[in-house]
Amino acid sequence: MAGRKAAPERFGVCPYVTAQWLLQGKWTIVLLHCLSEGTKRFGELQHMMPELTHSTLSSQLKRLEDEGLVRREAFAEVPPRVEYSLTELGRSFGPVLDDVEAWGQHYIDYLHARDAGQNDAGEKDAATD
Repeated sequence: MAGRKAAPERFGVCPYVTAQWLLQGKWTIVLLHCLSEGTKRFGELQHMMPELTHSTLSSQLKRLEDEGLVRREAFAEVPPRVEYSLTELGRSFGPVLDDVEAWGQHYIDYLHARDAGQNDAGEKDAATD
């Protein structure tokens, strides 16, 4: 693919390097989450992620399609209709998304507790008394 960065040397050898390479886009995990909820059109994805520019969404979808995680289906209609969905390989990422969601919620809870002046055990910090 023209303009595509070369994969790291350990891509396809080390599972951590391989996963990191596939997930390196800023919006990749959020995009996979949105598509895990079902087939979406481009405009739906834009609406779900308003901070994401048109060109960034387009390039992220193209990259995930090239990597075999997303399927793009164009319909011969007027006006044109294109839908995006996860491939079987993309759907296999579902349990990882569930774990990311659980860990993310755990961290959000930590942030709220920290901002409320509590330590990791849920007790008030001596420094804030």
